Amino acid sequence: MRDVELASNQIARRFESEEFAIPPSRLSDIETKGIIPSIFRLYSFAAIYRREYRELLSFYGLELDGISADISFGHPQKSHLSEALSNVTQVRIPTKLDPGFSLQKTTDLGRAIEQWGIVPMSYLAQFADDRYTYGYIGSEDFTMYPILPPGSFVQVDETKNKVGEGIWRSEYERPIYFVEMRDGYTCCWCSTKRDSIVLQPHPLSPVPVRVLKYPQEAEVLGQVVGIAMRLGDWQHPDFQPTPKARSALNADAPGQPGKEA
Repeated sequence: MRDVELASNQIARRFESEEFAIPPSRLSDIETKGIIPSIFRLYSFAAIYRREYRELLSFYGLELDGISADISFGHPQKSHLSEALSNVTQVRIPTKLDPGFSLQKTTDLGRAIEQWGIVPMSYLAQFADDRYTYGYIGSEDFTMYPILPPGSFVQVDETKNKVGEGIWRSEYERPIYFVEMRDGYTCCWCSTKRDSIVLQPHPLSPVPVRVLKYPQEAEVLGQVVGIAMRLGDWQHPDFQPTPKARSALNADAPGQPGKEA
C-alpha cells in the first residue's frame, strides 16, 4: 500500500493534481468497502499495476466495446462526423453463415447467421479503407427528408469530393454529398456556379435552398455511398411540412378526392 501511495504521488506531481494521489486509507476503502475510484485514480492504478485502462473499467461492468448498443439513445440535433466507435477494439460479427445464403436474394439475416463471434478490430484492418468517413444526420436536419431521415448514419467516400454535373433519371440516381459549412454539416444535392455552391434539399423538405461561397463557406467532404437508417421509430414533434410538401403528401394519400382508395 505504501508503494502504491508513493507511485501515485509521483503521478500526481507530474499532472500537478492531487486527484491522482491514492493515500493508504482510500486504497483500503476501495479494496474492502467497494468504494469506486475516480477516473484519475483509476488512471494511476492502470499505470502502477501496468494494466489496461479498459480492463479496470470492466471490473465495474463498463465494456467500451459495447458502446455501439447505446449510441442510438442520444439524439444530437446537428449533423456531424461520427467518431463514437473509433476506439472500439473488438466487434461481434457473424462468423458462420448458412451455406444457402445468397447475396442475390432478399434474406432474413437472423436466420442466415449460424454463429456469432468476437473478433478483434485489428483483424479487420485488412478491410480498412481510408477513403471513407462516417456521418450522422442530426435530429433537426431535414435537408434530405424523406429519403434520408434524421437519425441516419451515412458512409462518405472522400475521394468523390468534386460536385458532379449531369442528368439523372430519378432523385435516387443524383449524388448526395456530405458538406461541411461554417455552422456545421449537412447532406444534400449540390451544384456549383462559378464561386458559389447551391445546397439543394429534397423537394418535400422544409429546409430552403442555400447558396454559399465556394469553397470559403462550404466544403464538400465527399459523396454519400452508403446509408444505415431505422424506419418508423422516430418522430420530430416540431416538424411541419411546407405547403408544397403537404399538398404533395395529400395528393399521394389514399382516399383523397380524385384518387382511388
